Amino acid sequence: MIKRRSETSGETLKVGIGGLGAIGLKVARVLDEGGIPGLELAAISAQDTEKARHNMSDFKTNVPVVALSELAGISDVVVECAPSAVFRDVAVPALEAGLIFVPISVGCILQYDDLVGLANSTHARIIIPTGALIALDAVRAAAEGEITSVTMVTRKPPAGFVGAPYVVEHNIDINAITEPTKIFDGSARDGARGFPANVNVAAALSLAGIGPDRTKLEIWADPTVDRNIQHFKVDADSASFEATIKNIPSEENIRTGKITALSVIAALRGLTASFKVGS
Repeated sequence: MIKRRSETSGETLKVGIGGLGAIGLKVARVLDEGGIPGLELAAISAQDTEKARHNMSDFKTNVPVVALSELAGISDVVVECAPSAVFRDVAVPALEAGLIFVPISVGCILQYDDLVGLANSTHARIIIPTGALIALDAVRAAAEGEITSVTMVTRKPPAGFVGAPYVVEHNIDINAITEPTKIFDGSARDGARGFPANVNVAAALSLAGIGPDRTKLEIWADPTVDRNIQHFKVDADSASFEATIKNIPSEENIRTGKITALSVIAALRGLTASFKVGS
């Protein structure tokens, strides 16, 4: 495969977005408005083509709506904002083409171990946005030494867990929860498998730190909160620290915090920025 132009070449990078939901549409609008120097919107892929074209009716440029597999052929950067069920349909073509791949469904990386190897073989890059995970740089720095333990506790309103595979498999009646209830206790890998739309933060934390099998995760359905709350604690030979972030859920998708789309925009901006804060 021919590797696309790099972010250091001085040329404008073409961005393809797989999925036009709450996150994808926000990122697409910023790109269409020229809000990220050095990047331009090249194409969109969406399950509902007619709805996508309607949502983009006020865009400055006439952006094509293509199949997921076609994004890699017309992009330098592919941003995945699609349902986890079609994650590989976005990821594999992008990585095979040696592109920059920015996934939102970070938990899927834990399920498909072959993708990192594929990226290595084609010189592609997988860039995971910080998302709702503050102090990610500190976790990455601590991982250069020795991390003893990493624990995360996720709390969300019960409605945010409706339909999660783990909830369905264990016959958990989400609608009957009237007080804070722990519905999962295990590893980040198992959490990503059981809650693919809910634990991308935990997946990112595990990849930055000691891995998905050693990272401990608790998930609470909590009717007393109106925000998505993430609390994590890290013990390492260089430092011990913990942090809490309370994300305001997106109006379009309560499983996703408003900050997620902004994090993707920040990650894209960092591709071509001449001045960048954070590692």
